[in-house]
Amino acid sequence: MSFPIPSLDDRRFQDLVDEAKRLIPQFLPEWTNHNVSDPGVALIELFAWMTDLTLYRLNRLPDRLYSAFLDLVGIAPFPAAAAQVPITFWFSTVPEEAVVVPAGSEVATIGDDPIVFATLHDLVVYQPELRHAMTVPATGGEPDEGRCVDVLQDLELPNESVALFSSTPVSAGDAFYLGFRDPLGGTVLRFDVVAQVEGIGVDPGNPPLRWEIWTEEGWVRCEVQSDSTGGLNRDGQVMLLVPHGHEPLVVDGERAFWLRLLLAEALPDQPTYRTSPVLRSIIPHAVGGTVPAEHSEEIPGEYLGISMGIPGQTLQVASAPLLPRRPGEVVQVMVDGDGTDWLEVSDFSASGPHDHHIVWDSNNGEVHFGPRIRYPDGSWRQHGAVPPAGASVWVSGYRRGGGARGNVGAGTLTTLRSAVPYVDRVANLVPATGGVDAETIDNAKIRGPLTLVSGGRAVSAADHEQLTVQASARVARARCVPPGAPGEPTRLIIVPDPGQPAESLKIDDLALTDRLAEEITAYLEPRRVLGTAIELATPTYHGVSVAALVRVTPGRAPAGVRQRCLDRLWRFLSPVEGGPDGDGWPFGAAVTSGAIANALAEVGGVDAVDEVVLFEADLRNERRLTGAVDTIRIGEHALTLGHRLQVVAR
Repeated sequence: MSFPIPSLDDRRFQDLVDEAKRLIPQFLPEWTNHNVSDPGVALIELFAWMTDLTLYRLNRLPDRLYSAFLDLVGIAPFPAAAAQVPITFWFSTVPEEAVVVPAGSEVATIGDDPIVFATLHDLVVYQPELRHAMTVPATGGEPDEGRCVDVLQDLELPNESVALFSSTPVSAGDAFYLGFRDPLGGTVLRFDVVAQVEGIGVDPGNPPLRWEIWTEEGWVRCEVQSDSTGGLNRDGQVMLLVPHGHEPLVVDGERAFWLRLLLAEALPDQPTYRTSPVLRSIIPHAVGGTVPAEHSEEIPGEYLGISMGIPGQTLQVASAPLLPRRPGEVVQVMVDGDGTDWLEVSDFSASGPHDHHIVWDSNNGEVHFGPRIRYPDGSWRQHGAVPPAGASVWVSGYRRGGGARGNVGAGTLTTLRSAVPYVDRVANLVPATGGVDAETIDNAKIRGPLTLVSGGRAVSAADHEQLTVQASARVARARCVPPGAPGEPTRLIIVPDPGQPAESLKIDDLALTDRLAEEITAYLEPRRVLGTAIELATPTYHGVSVAALVRVTPGRAPAGVRQRCLDRLWRFLSPVEGGPDGDGWPFGAAVTSGAIANALAEVGGVDAVDEVVLFEADLRNERRLTGAVDTIRIGEHALTLGHRLQVVAR
């Protein structure tokens, strides 16, 4: 059982008023009117109200001591996590020289309180140099790279043309390969196309074409930003956003950085080519570049203060919260003009008296120097060196930012805060994700005992789940699947915090990014049991579409009730904040029309739920898969995600 929490003073407002009235005859017997209309009684109630506030604060003292205990054992709230998003820089013209967008270039939203993002690394964009062009026929639905035909010279001659897909008849898997001297990762690539109308049968607005580049993970799709060629059937331009990670590949004995155009398998309602499109020329140009950025603002070197030469001194930076420090972001102690970098550590438990160590709190920006501790035998030990008295303390720089505020929508980061040669405009083409606010004190109090129980070691399934959630603020939920047989890995199913409202949540927002996977792995590696293997995965998400008919309470606006019902359904089916308890849809729990009806019945203004039908949905192709059903069953380790929810309110 848990220890009872004492109430240091359990008197409330009415108790104080009654106690004061009982004392009136003892001290003021001539005061006989004790009704609420009496001015004296009004004063008694005023002071009772003020005393009640004081007692409330007094009874919060156990919480204060509890917080102090968690701080004593090294349990602190998680800092905020920064949102990330690819930023695309567009050039004003086609430059002949390489364009460099340096790391730390800042872009921001428009407004009085802009949200600032900074690029994470240098973006270098070269003009592409085309070295090879090949047509590759299909064999078994895949390009047969052993049957390549070099067509570069035909594309360069003025009176020649090239049929892109060389199989007869044209078949899915035919491809057109372009080989470049340098990698194109992160480039906005524009192809100027001169074509003749030969690709018969295709829908110009929906051709079954796919542009891809070669990476370590194989062929990866490029996003088509725009295409004015009607499926390469007329003169125009094709604009591609080339993903990062472009790697060289040997095709037909030629080593180059390859980009290919693949004729994909047509969808059931998508017409395909009966004859191949024919090009007279295709000329590539680099007209921009894309680089990842995070919600952060660079703060230059900052003076913190003078060392007093005493143990446990605390100084503070001007701006908080802080993001995790990068190489070069350090605390420096200056003595007679000579500076020394001090190493940041998580705590001083392993620090000796001569170790230049500091603890830097990301939540409030405080820099702590080592304390002096008295041990049971009466000896004193200094944990971490103490800067000499009079030494000046500086930070070389740091980054502030993070939080859900950084989850901005697509097309909102449009202000470039520092000029870059040739860059005309900038924008984020997709929403920013991953921003999470700092952990609340209340949540840290709940997490504290769980951390102490696990002992910081991943032994049981619950330990793995708890430590995974601790690994990063970007982890919303974790489920541990123990190995089914000796030698098999322990699977950790991760639900990232998307930082998006439930109604705008897409399946891609719940992907496990490389950065988050590395963060979790680095945290769990020293805490796992020796000899065990851990495999990170994401749940299978089942799309659930709902159509409901509700009856509105008389006097309530149907439009308002309908919107509240939709908001409730989006949250109820959310893998992060759904389910009966609001902490995420339970793993493996079936969705029933009865559960949906109960959720809608709780919405204010709903008099009755007349009908609820469910449909399974394809989240990738955004369409319903089945007819109306009453129950949708999902896998044991699967979750739900709402899709095209409909409510009719009458």
